[in-house]
Amino acid sequence: MKFKKIHIIRTLLLLGTAISLWFVPWPIVTTWIQPLPETVQAQVDKVEDYGFDGIIVYVDTKEKAPAWYTAGWHTKEEKVPAKPKALFKIASISKLYHAVAITKLVSSKQLSLDGTLAMYFPEYKDRIEHADQITLRMLVQHRSGIPNLTDTPNFWANPPNSSEEALQLIFDLPADFAPDTSYAYSNTNYLLISELIQKVTNNNKFQYMKDTFLTPLGLHNTYGSIHEIDMKNLMSGYHVGVEEDLKTTDYGAMVASAEDVGTFLRALNDGSIFSKEEREIYASIYVYNHTGLMPGYQSIAKYHADIDTVVIQFTNTTDFRGYNWNLSEVMYSRIVAIIEKQL
Repeated sequence: MKFKKIHIIRTLLLLGTAISLWFVPWPIVTTWIQPLPETVQAQVDKVEDYGFDGIIVYVDTKEKAPAWYTAGWHTKEEKVPAKPKALFKIASISKLYHAVAITKLVSSKQLSLDGTLAMYFPEYKDRIEHADQITLRMLVQHRSGIPNLTDTPNFWANPPNSSEEALQLIFDLPADFAPDTSYAYSNTNYLLISELIQKVTNNNKFQYMKDTFLTPLGLHNTYGSIHEIDMKNLMSGYHVGVEEDLKTTDYGAMVASAEDVGTFLRALNDGSIFSKEEREIYASIYVYNHTGLMPGYQSIAKYHADIDTVVIQFTNTTDFRGYNWNLSEVMYSRIVAIIEKQL
């Protein structure tokens, strides 16, 4: 009887081990444990092993000349190699730009972080739950409780044609939580912020960004949308299971080169984009690094204070069902590790 119990226990342990091994994310593990290449370019050259069609990496280390690394395709159908200064849809990285714009408008007293959504948009008072309690600060910090419009059915397959259409997707929906009681990333927050910038400045929101900080920083390869660019300069975007190139699909994303994003990110982190008062405001409301993800385009933009280095990574293949995003993070982490070894 005792032998039988021991045998059962061993069988259960082996079964548990087998189940655990089955759920181990082996694609991530196998790429992570590979020996670290000697150079960033050697790591970038492994782009195909990671499942990406193309990659652009920009590295800016203080006191050193910026460097670009590319591999794979700018446009695979035409066999055009990845270009270091190509344009890219930066998706949610644009939230950093919007937060800077809000900071400057708050500093100039054109907006208040304590102003409510209902105050700024009285027409939305009965369409967005708790509009009279949701403040601008909560919108910036994703603490509004407003449902995320990109989570609504078929958003990515059939994107809205305007901000008005996009907001219709969330009007009259129940809040995810009461204002300022929790955190939930919501692209609706930043659509409302975008609309607010335009309303208070009586200007195109991107034009306001250009006038106040993009042009002063010399960022001439940053654009408000794909409609402002020569499309041949935009890197193609691919999504697993979708045959066509997604570069012409308009999700309302900002577009920029890796160098422009890197220059902006350094100015954001060293504070040179701000006055003293603006630095304090920004520090109280938002983050200093960001990632971006939309069909065909994923990006990582971070400043690493310990090595005083900005590293921007663009990869142009996505797959929301697998380990695609995780593999982009592994690629990025290994690139940073190589840079650290070289300094």
